[in-house]
Amino acid sequence: MTLLAWLPAAFRRTPAPATPAGPAWFRREEAIMGTAITAELWADSPAQAEQALGLVMDEMHRIDRCMSPHRADSELSRINREAALHPVPLSPEMARLIDRALTFSALSEGAFDISFAAVGQHYDYRTGQAPDAATLAQARAAIGWRGLLLDRAAGTLRFARPGMRIDLGGFAKGHAVDNAMALLRAQGIRHAMVSAGGDSHVLGDRRGRPWSVAIRDPRREGGVVAVLPLEDVSISTSGDYERFFERDGVRHHHLLDPRTGESARGVRSVTILAPDGLTCEALSKMVFVLGPARGLALIHTLPDVDAVVIDAEGAMHVSQGLAQPLAEGAAAVAAPSRGDHTP
Repeated sequence: MTLLAWLPAAFRRTPAPATPAGPAWFRREEAIMGTAITAELWADSPAQAEQALGLVMDEMHRIDRCMSPHRADSELSRINREAALHPVPLSPEMARLIDRALTFSALSEGAFDISFAAVGQHYDYRTGQAPDAATLAQARAAIGWRGLLLDRAAGTLRFARPGMRIDLGGFAKGHAVDNAMALLRAQGIRHAMVSAGGDSHVLGDRRGRPWSVAIRDPRREGGVVAVLPLEDVSISTSGDYERFFERDGVRHHHLLDPRTGESARGVRSVTILAPDGLTCEALSKMVFVLGPARGLALIHTLPDVDAVVIDAEGAMHVSQGLAQPLAEGAAAVAAPSRGDHTP
């Protein structure tokens, strides 16, 4: 054993990586919104990179302060405390997001529903807790997007019945990535990737070649089922491996079917490509609940949207627009290139 290997980490001295003085790739990662936030970009100088990366992380923190269901002082928590009692004034940003949520609910016939939180609050995937039958039935009665009474003119939201709650986890990270990308563009950044867990946007390319984005194998950690060469697009993956516990051979995961209050069955993961992250993330939840056949039928009605669905048996289903990109990325599965991202 060498002396360096024996010394405690706090006493080891390792050379700090040199900071490029000119144009180069720069990267920052932080834990925000309960997930890993990563930003990588090409900047002309360390000063430009530091400012741009700082803006990205500041925006992620701002959205977390506003939309976290775990912070008592967030706007979302205030809505959940008060909206069953009286109309709650909304910030313009929150009003727009809830309006979009209702649009997605109508599009999916209730497969996407932010009021799923009435049941969702009773699951704890870290401790393996699920609601009993009586609790589930009572909470499920409070789910229903039509009971979210949004007054667009007044900018208020009221819940139609007691026990209703909302959670923006279905698309808040996608919204955050969209905002981060707008900030980077305003800073003159033309090549970047911002990722919030399974939600990412790639801006431009990797200076002459596409970004390679890997879709992970839902049942084999570190495994990859496909690699997509991408430029200027959002990508979102929802999988039953993200937050789950198993009991009596049944996997209970966080992707709940609002119509049953239980984990959606029939799908292991859904990956969506779309122009913006908010749409991307919402669609990944929709298709997961709808299943491969109904989900892809919906995707084929939407412009500039594609999907990869891994069903409960591990079979892959692909939308019409992805056959060629998947063929081009097949060789990269064995040897992913630098800068790859796995949703």
